[in-house]
Amino acid sequence: MTMPAINIETLAPEERLQLIEDLWESLRSQPETVRLTSAQQAELDRRLDELDRGEAQVISWDEVKRRIRSRLE
Repeated sequence: MTMPAINIETLAPEERLQLIEDLWESLRSQPETVRLTSAQQAELDRRLDELDRGEAQVISWDEVKRRIRSRLE
């Protein structure tokens, strides 16, 4: 089954963010289908090491979305 094409330019910012979130969730449910480059893997390893050492500054996904949406207003 093919999906109809989406004209992104006609979507409101909130709809675009929702589309991004939906796309991400579809990939997250099957992580084995997403291949990382060696540079991406190195960056993930660096960030995980930083997190393990307690040096990472983290925020929730809800906070990330709130910050993005506040920039769009």
